[in-house]
Amino acid sequence: MPSRKEIQWSQLKVGALVVVAMAVLIGLIFLMSGSTGGLFAKKYLLRSYFENTAGLKNGAEVTLQGVTIGNVKRIRIVAARNPTPVEVTMEIGEEGIKVLHTDSTATIAQAGVLGDSYVDIDSTNATGLPPANNAELQIGGAPSIQDVIRTSEDSIKQIQKLTLKVDALFATLNTSKGTVGALINDPELAKKFIAIATNLQTVTDAMANGKGTLGKFVNDDTLYNHALSAADRLDQLTADLQAGKGTAGKLLKDETLYNNLNAAVVSTNQLVAGIDSGKGGLGKIATDPAFAQKLDDTVTHLDAILKGVDAGEGSVGQLLKNRTLYDNTDQTMDQAKQLIQAFRANPKKYLQIQMKVF
Repeated sequence: MPSRKEIQWSQLKVGALVVVAMAVLIGLIFLMSGSTGGLFAKKYLLRSYFENTAGLKNGAEVTLQGVTIGNVKRIRIVAARNPTPVEVTMEIGEEGIKVLHTDSTATIAQAGVLGDSYVDIDSTNATGLPPANNAELQIGGAPSIQDVIRTSEDSIKQIQKLTLKVDALFATLNTSKGTVGALINDPELAKKFIAIATNLQTVTDAMANGKGTLGKFVNDDTLYNHALSAADRLDQLTADLQAGKGTAGKLLKDETLYNNLNAAVVSTNQLVAGIDSGKGGLGKIATDPAFAQKLDDTVTHLDAILKGVDAGEGSVGQLLKNRTLYDNTDQTMDQAKQLIQAFRANPKKYLQIQMKVF
């Protein structure tokens, strides 16, 4: 039977073990609540309203630029806040609240594709004061995992449609339909392409051996020498132009031509200025309204005369329009021509002078 002293010692060891366990438990509690500043640190509540929490749970981390500053305290539905009815209450430690701003934004993010959801607060462009207790943070515009999945589904559908089109295209190619299908499946067309390739090879070999016009262009140095000679002549011509030789060189280098052209331009400007001011005959023509009226009257009269001639009025009009008058005139001129010829041949016949004495 154990003695009293042994019993007391056993009780002391049990009590010491309990005290150590309590200390470890308290330490663990402090470590677990370190994200909010400790068990006895002052806590601040912040609220944000989301359309969908995307699997967010109570106790999830709240981070600022990736650093944990709190936890999710409560998640509930507030119907009056439609279309963002999901209220997420976050518990932030005193140290974390100091680096937040009233215009910071909250976003629900995922730790990887299959990771847990958490609340990430962004203060990159925030400049407001630190938020008060139970303040509301606006939500950011980052896409949720549902948005990513929805977008991925649309992309997958598009890829499936593209795959079906590609399958249909390959099926068409295998049936010899279309130009490409014929290229792949028609043996006759393949033979034609082989023949074309053979002919091209023959032409290429002929060119390489210097045969034909193209072969001479490629292999004959005469064309190169001619081109080199032409280049030398062009270079000499350019040098002569630079030296002021010949007519073109004088056009480039002789200042006399420039002075003459400049003087001609000045004279032309003076002439135009004189005409514009009404000086001289051209100036009168350009600026005198009376002369312009006379010219218009003259043109009108001339137009009337031409219309009369075209209508067969007057002698000139009859000459143009009356065939009989034209023929008679032509006959008269022909007879006059014959008379002149006869007169020149025998003038005595027409110049007989008879003198009678009474």
